[in-house]
Amino acid sequence: MDHVKAILIKFVMIAVVLLIVLTWIFDVSFGDTLWISAALTLLAYVLGDLVIFRKAGDADDQGKRNMIATVSDIILAFLIVWFLGDAMAVSSDIVTAAIVSAILIGGGEWFFHKYLDRNVFAEKHDRAAQTH
Repeated sequence: MDHVKAILIKFVMIAVVLLIVLTWIFDVSFGDTLWISAALTLLAYVLGDLVIFRKAGDADDQGKRNMIATVSDIILAFLIVWFLGDAMAVSSDIVTAAIVSAILIGGGEWFFHKYLDRNVFAEKHDRAAQTH
């Protein structure tokens, strides 16, 4: 249940950013923005959160893990928004939209990883506490 809640939080965060950037600023349709948000949420959760953030670095070095995962999420967000936006022909300036979106999403991801560490991946936090 913790993963479902985390995915919903992540989707809302990404969808809000993309609705502001893609739909309001770059005139991308609401439906296209939601599709991009859903794809990015699922890929970023699996790759960025379950694989990179959870497995990167030592259990007690949350800052390093967070930095690695956040940079990875920024790159992934840029690529997904750019490729899907280009494939859907959603905007003539999709690269700029992808850069702005990725930077804003990266800011949210920094805090989202802290939430994951405390609430979803508590076993990693518990192991770090036991080694001290």
